Amino acid sequence: MTSISGRGCAHGFGVGFLLAASVADVLIMGAAGDRVGPTAVLLLVGLAAVLWPARRRPAWLTPQLRAIAPALLSGLLTVDVLLSGREALFGPGEVAVLLCVLFIAVRHCPPRWAVVCGLLDAVALLATPVRDSHSLKDGGTLGFMVGGLVLAGLVAGLAAYLRSLDYRRTVAVADTRREERVAIAADLHDFVAHHVTGILVQTQVARMMATTQPDDLDPVLAGIERAATEALASMRRTVGVLRDTGEEADRRPVGDLAGITGLTEAFASPVQKAALHRDPAVPDDLPHEVQAAAFRVVQEALTNVRRHAADATEITVGLGYDDARLSVSVADDGRGGTQLPAAAHGGGFGLVGLKERVTALGGELHAGPRAGDGWEVRAVFPAGRR
Repeated sequence: MTSISGRGCAHGFGVGFLLAASVADVLIMGAAGDRVGPTAVLLLVGLAAVLWPARRRPAWLTPQLRAIAPALLSGLLTVDVLLSGREALFGPGEVAVLLCVLFIAVRHCPPRWAVVCGLLDAVALLATPVRDSHSLKDGGTLGFMVGGLVLAGLVAGLAAYLRSLDYRRTVAVADTRREERVAIAADLHDFVAHHVTGILVQTQVARMMATTQPDDLDPVLAGIERAATEALASMRRTVGVLRDTGEEADRRPVGDLAGITGLTEAFASPVQKAALHRDPAVPDDLPHEVQAAAFRVVQEALTNVRRHAADATEITVGLGYDDARLSVSVADDGRGGTQLPAAAHGGGFGLVGLKERVTALGGELHAGPRAGDGWEVRAVFPAGRR
């Protein structure tokens, strides 16, 4: 609130200064007997270019036009004074307007236009003292030009610095969005691979049961339908994110500890029993990134059971919590027998990506054979509560 109030006060002070300086210009020229009309038009155009609210600014009022119009009017006024041989004063309002449009040119104009508009504004500013022939006699013109050059340099330097910050922020936002989309693509792969592998396995079971147990096919077919529906929903949510709908937080496929229950229950089939053993000490308010990583560990491990150990009959998923560390394990009793086609086995990068995800959170991942038959995947995360 303090920052917003301070910014508002600074903006109000700037607007008040510009208006006061412009009024001073008109009063000075009126008192000196100069023509007030051209200067008044210049000041009105300059104030419109600088102070027109961004939300109400028409599309045709581009930064280039805002930077060029006041400078051209100032230049024409200087040329008119020189050609007519008369003298004319200039005041702080015109100087302030030209400095403001110089700032607009350097910070907001497209790169090529920024140079052209900036130079035009600077030349118009440095040419204003030429209108007063008295200054030419006592060297005041040179002094003002040096001072104007310093001011123009400071304003242009500040605008260029802020423009560089804008560019860096744009690049950072683009990089972040690109990284997020890569992560979303990985999530989509995990979700769809898990569901499609389940569809494939259950289809094989259904084919075997079609001849031996045709009356028991309905639960298997229902599982295939559920897996296909979930895969389509995951793809729909992810595609929605990639279309820049601006609802990434709501649409991105997510997983947490509560989702592991549904994941385990959905994995079970007539020929494979899956059970979740959750330690009552496991809290529900662990950091979201830890819960999501735990969900991915279980998801990838169950997918690998289907791919590489279709003969497993019992799969156990465990969640434990001790000394502010969450442990996640998935164990099966398979011997490594599988009837899946070679193309469905995956590229062998699932555990590699999983290990990167776990170690990025300061955890450890172990995957290897159990004592006796079967395989176990186990991950341990440092997981203080939120």
